[in-house]
Amino acid sequence: MSTILETSELPAVFDGVKLAAVAAVLYVIVRCLNLKSPTAPPELIYQDSALARFLLKSCPLLTKEYIPPLIWGKSGHIQTALYGKMGRVRSPHPYGLRKYLTMPDGATATFDLFEPLSEHCTGEDVTMVICPGIANHSEKQYIRTFVDYAQKNGYRCAVLNHLGALPNIELTSPRMFTYGCTWEFGAMVNYIKKTYPQTQLVVVGFSLGGNIVCKYLGESQANQERVLCCVSVCQGYSALRAQETFMQWDHCRRFYNFLMADNMKKIILSHRQVLFGDNNMKKPQNLSDADLGKLYTATSLMQIDDNVMRKFHGYSSLKEYYEKESCLQYLHRIYVPLLLVNAADDPLVHESLLQIPRALSEKRENVMHVLPLHGGHLGFFEGSVLFPEPLTWMDKLVIQYANAICQWEKTKPHCSDAEQDLSGQE
Repeated sequence: MSTILETSELPAVFDGVKLAAVAAVLYVIVRCLNLKSPTAPPELIYQDSALARFLLKSCPLLTKEYIPPLIWGKSGHIQTALYGKMGRVRSPHPYGLRKYLTMPDGATATFDLFEPLSEHCTGEDVTMVICPGIANHSEKQYIRTFVDYAQKNGYRCAVLNHLGALPNIELTSPRMFTYGCTWEFGAMVNYIKKTYPQTQLVVVGFSLGGNIVCKYLGESQANQERVLCCVSVCQGYSALRAQETFMQWDHCRRFYNFLMADNMKKIILSHRQVLFGDNNMKKPQNLSDADLGKLYTATSLMQIDDNVMRKFHGYSSLKEYYEKESCLQYLHRIYVPLLLVNAADDPLVHESLLQIPRALSEKRENVMHVLPLHGGHLGFFEGSVLFPEPLTWMDKLVIQYANAICQWEKTKPHCSDAEQDLSGQE
């Protein structure tokens, strides 16, 4: 009898194990996909001012819930991975003209120019000058999607192609883009100002591009002439502070670091002859064959920056390179309206770095920091359950904000004295 009871209990035991295994898998899925995380409007950090009140009234996305795709949209890793691999869904192909500018050191800067497809809501001539993320250019899908949407909203767009990033454009000088070099972006802006003397500018930077545009504006007051506003999306603000967090394994940052370093190695090695060739008399004197050997074995962006990138501009150390090329020391010199956008679940930007835009927006009336719970790094996909929409929350927010600032500038002379106090307080 006892034998019969034992054998009858075995299936029940196995069923219990199966249920436990299923429960464990479901628990892991729920945790990895962050399914229990709520949806909410983005956190806004700003000073109460006439401009802030106008923006809150004119930009519904600032106060409306950002709702990512239900199944995977609350995972910053999946949002980031989809941006990295797919870019965008059903990305359009806007038509533009490629422009070439010769720099003083012989480098050839390129940017693509896209004309507006409709009249701007204010009837004014407005150009968006756009700086993409690390090693990116105008042919990336997220840039194409944003440019097409901006064109349809009446904006001319000029998109910088980072020096050395386009696979079909050879370097004409032994130098590539770096973390904070503003030379090519400045040349593009000056071209736009000279070619379109009536246009006003909206400055937009994504990730590394956000660092470059903020640094450019803060470098000189003259750089802010004819600039209506600046928008920075998903930048980290201080490479010096970020380097330690980028070597940590929490949120897989060390893995992302490896992937980005591998991509940078491929780009640098594609220009190996120009950058390291023995017959190149213009190459930096402190760049040697030994550095090329170290490049092959590099597994992090910091190693690449230390052995190669900093030497393009003659920095004596990695610390000096990160300090001088970060926008951190220039942010307080920006006086035009400034929108700083980050995602709380961005796996590349450590939460400690978000204290920089928070502190700035608490002190400066022209600055607003927008921090949604979800979005990852340059993801911000929207959708109902599984499939994302072609346009992202980020695309819509940047255009909404730019439209609102254009309206603000047009109506400001007719506003009350209280609303005009902002310019004096800045």
